Parts: sequence; structure tokens; C-alpha cells
Amino acid sequence: MKRRVVVTGIGIISPLGHDVETVWSALREGKSGVDTITHFDASSFPTHFAAEVKDYDLSKYVDDVDAYQWSTSNTRFAIGAATQAVKDSGIQDISIDPTRFGIYLGAGEGQQDFPLFMRLISNSEVDGEIDLERFTELGLKELNPYFEIEQEPNMPAGHLAGLFNAQGPNLNCLTACAASSQAIGEATELIRRGEADLMLSGGSHSMIHPFGLTGFNLLTALSTRNSDPKHASRPFDKNRDGFVLGEGSGMLILEELEHAKKRGAKIYGEVLGYGSTADAYRITDIHPEGRGAIGCINMALKDAGLNTDQVDYINAHGTSTSVNDRVETMAIKGALKEHAPNTPVSSIKSMMGHLIAAAGSVEAITCLMAIRDNVLPPTMNYETPDPDCDLDYIPNAARDAQVDHALSNSFGFGGQNVSLIVGAFKD
Repeated sequence: MKRRVVVTGIGIISPLGHDVETVWSALREGKSGVDTITHFDASSFPTHFAAEVKDYDLSKYVDDVDAYQWSTSNTRFAIGAATQAVKDSGIQDISIDPTRFGIYLGAGEGQQDFPLFMRLISNSEVDGEIDLERFTELGLKELNPYFEIEQEPNMPAGHLAGLFNAQGPNLNCLTACAASSQAIGEATELIRRGEADLMLSGGSHSMIHPFGLTGFNLLTALSTRNSDPKHASRPFDKNRDGFVLGEGSGMLILEELEHAKKRGAKIYGEVLGYGSTADAYRITDIHPEGRGAIGCINMALKDAGLNTDQVDYINAHGTSTSVNDRVETMAIKGALKEHAPNTPVSSIKSMMGHLIAAAGSVEAITCLMAIRDNVLPPTMNYETPDPDCDLDYIPNAARDAQVDHALSNSFGFGGQNVSLIVGAFKD
């Protein structure tokens, strides 16, 4: 019999706030975290806006801020969310075996020093071409080795291990938009198999930088609704024109049930189901029939031991791109069959944008809040129905409803698909 895994601590840094209750309140009220980009001058890009984390202060979470002077926002956001989750769980107040406490993140790559990189390129140009020998010479002189190593996606997990003395398994996966959901699923499996008793899991990411914006604009994946950024992310709406970049971090303390009960821990809910598949189709396009998405939803349902009529709420991947929303709708109908029309669905990306690798972790926390309060967050900016998207998307206003089981979908570039099911804890 597999060991049961519960959630005993949560934390968020997001465009809507720097703690779970503030973010959850903003989601229920339908507030937007989207505005003009301030991290750099984006006026020459097709997209001028994003959902940025505002007024973040690392000193609220660590005493020695200078120790992280070269860390990117991925690590900084992760520290804030993880510190909240650890404190919320109460594990810092008891004696735990550090070798049984691990970390599994879905954290993204770091942010390059774009002005310096461009200066190196410019100063390496000879007769209209880049002199690689000159570029290397300048790079060795001007690039900071500490900043460069912080670009690696494993660095947030490494820093968190040191902060919390987590000596157990330490891993990071970067499966695009599915990363932090996959991390939570795999961390759950580690506990189920008995390889750890506690796991700090979630994600952290920011792609709000020139390289990130350039890449997604080239893919024509971003909304260009520059005249009305707060209404740009409109999942499932007929007039959607792309997603909105967001940034931030979501962290959860996952704990083996008996370990949590023994110390009298507060339990938010239980991780019941995990499904992971690959489309095996194209690098950027999801399979047009949603075969991978249907497969991972079915896998999560089987893992949770639930029937299709027992899903009370679906937190959709819901990116606000034409293809994703249409295919995800198809996948939900393919998996839930006749129960799909009666299952409420919403996308919080309509309010906080797409946190890329960190999106799934924040959305899993949202599901736990929906279960706790029996409230379904809305899909904002839904104005014009799309014949291809014909489910109940909880348009523009939160809804009271009994929620015992919630499904969270995360579908990433490269055809990565993950579904998580969390449920109200029942002893």
C-alpha cells in the first residue's frame, strides 16, 4: 500500500501579492496583476506588458541579503515562497531528520545580463562579423563567474537546501510550463516510495527579460493587446490573441501522512493523483486531438481512484492562446466524457499571467484554497463565447461551490503534459 502524501505548508510570490492569503483574495475578486513592463524598456517589442512581481523585498526572508547578490529572481522568488511554506508548516519548530527532508523543484533558467552581453557582442565586431577570439577574451575579463553559475536552473534548489538543511533528495526538472506540476508529482512519488518523509516542492521562474520576450514574440504566442493590457489574457474567449508573461514562485511542503499526524500538523489537503505524458508530436504544438492531455488526466484519475463524476473543479492550463484553449477543452471532454459540461473550469492566468515553470505550483495552491473555502476562482475577461470552447469557465466572477476534489492541468512546450489531483483530507 502506497504511503499517503498531504500538504502541510504553502507559500507564494506572485504578481498579485507576496503571500497566499493576499493572492487568494485577489483571485476571488478578479484583480489583475498585468501592466506595462518596467524591468526593461519594452516599447520596441510587439508586446509592451507583462505580469511582474512588484515591490519584492528579499530582506524580509533572509538576514544576509548580500549572500544572494548574484542570484537571479528565480532564486530570490523561491526563497520568499519557500520560507513562507516552511514557516507555515511548522517544521522549523520541531526536530526532523534532515536526511529525510528533500527538495524537488520545477525552476527555470536564470536571467542573462542583457546589456553586458550586447556590449560584448558590439565590442567583438570586426569588419561586420563577430570575432569569437575577441569575444572570448572580453568575456573572460568582464563576465562574473558567480552570476554566470546562477543561470543554472538547479541553483534555486541548491540554495534552498542550504537554507533549510534539507539533506535528502535534491532535484530540479525543467519541462517548460509543466515543470512545477511535474516536480510536485515526482516529489509525491518519492514520499510514497519511502525515500523521504518531507519534500519542499514547487517552482520559480521569470522570463520577463529581453530574451524571453523576444522568443515568445517570435513564436507569436504572446498577446499584443498593448492598448488594454489588463484585459489581454482572456482564456477561452473567442477574441483571445495570446498569453501574458508572468513571474513568481509557488512552494508546498509535502509530507507523509503519519509523519504529519504525529506532530499535529495543519493539513491543507492530500495529493491524490498524478499523471504525466508526452504528446510525441511537435516541439511547440500540442497534439491537435489532445491525446497526451487526455492521457495524463486519465492517469491522474486512476492514480487518485476517482471516477469522472468526482472532479468538482478544474484549474485549467488555460493560456489564452487559440490552440491551447481549444485543445484543452477537447481534452477535458475526452477524459471526463458526459460529465465535462457540468464540471466548472477556470484559468487564473487571466489575472496573473503565465508564470511558465512556476505556473503549476501556484495553480495547485489555488486548488487547495478552493477546497478549503469552497470557492471557485473565475476566468476573467471572458466576453465572447467560442464555439470550440463550450464548457463552464466560471466567467468573470468567483462562485461558491462544494469542492472535495480539484484537478490542475499543466501542458508545456515540447508536448509535456501533467495533471495533478488534490483533495480534501479525510482521515
